[in-house]
Amino acid sequence: MIPVKHTESDASTEGLDWQTESTGADMTRGDRIREFYERSIYEPAVVAWADMRTRVGLLMLSVYLAITAVAVFGLWREPSSSQAPRLLGMFENWSYPLGTTSAGVDLTAELVHATPDIMLMVLAGGVWATGLAVLVGTVAGYKGGRVDRVLMSISDFFMAIPGLPLVIILAITFSPENPIFVGVILTINYWAGLGRSLRSQVLTIREDSYVEASRTMGTSTFRILRKDVIPNLMPYVTVNFVFAARYTIFASVGLFFLGVLPYSQPTWGVTLARAQENGALFVPEAAHWLIAPMIFIVGLALALILMGQGLDRVFNPRVRTRMAGESESTAEEDETITGGTL
Repeated sequence: MIPVKHTESDASTEGLDWQTESTGADMTRGDRIREFYERSIYEPAVVAWADMRTRVGLLMLSVYLAITAVAVFGLWREPSSSQAPRLLGMFENWSYPLGTTSAGVDLTAELVHATPDIMLMVLAGGVWATGLAVLVGTVAGYKGGRVDRVLMSISDFFMAIPGLPLVIILAITFSPENPIFVGVILTINYWAGLGRSLRSQVLTIREDSYVEASRTMGTSTFRILRKDVIPNLMPYVTVNFVFAARYTIFASVGLFFLGVLPYSQPTWGVTLARAQENGALFVPEAAHWLIAPMIFIVGLALALILMGQGLDRVFNPRVRTRMAGESESTAEEDETITGGTL
């Protein structure tokens, strides 16, 4: 584990030291705002944007956000039966670009209007799983003693429960239709493994010299966790947030497909289930009915993976240090070439 602050490596990250502390007591409010913008927004964005995969992931995620906005603001027709000719293929009629179902439902409308709920589920599942894991892991690892034993016993209990049967029982019991509630249920015990992993990292971090110095100076536990401990966990947190979000997508599609989760609005899993029930697996004319929702599902999962790699570049000090070294090498080469030309 390389701490984000108080390391020699940070000294070499000239231009990328956006997480170091400022000691400028004489700074004006405008200077502080400018410094916050450069360290917290501009420089992380430059680091993430330097990677092609991140740019592709951001572009793909932007497409899904745009689809969400289209559905929320009602810019595309709502799906309904007999609104179009039956079983139109993809791009046969540009009024229905993704085709239609055997009931004459516009597939584009059905998938677009299902996107906002999926995005809410993904966000809720990711925030719930990683947020609870960070809370439990950091408190247990830093406090130790009885607190550690109690929290890790709870974590072990949830890890011992099979996830899928638990989710099915909760879904049948509560019949959730609110997408946020569905996202939380799908990741109800997903946090436990990550919480234990984070606790192991915190056990190492809390013995570092800069954390010990903060304790010696009487810094509160909350401030130490916020300033010294959690920033060093961000590479793990961001990667696991992406894993939790991707798990939520596949779990929700699977459970809607199986009919375990109730629904009153269009969902990607229900679209797949209806396609399968109507023989789309064996009828070439109906193949687009399966392909279209699968494109939406795989595209969102891929966008999250690419964005996760970009966030890892932002928060991982090893990557930032390597990028700083590459930048310095490039600058030296440019200077050498320029000097040779002159």
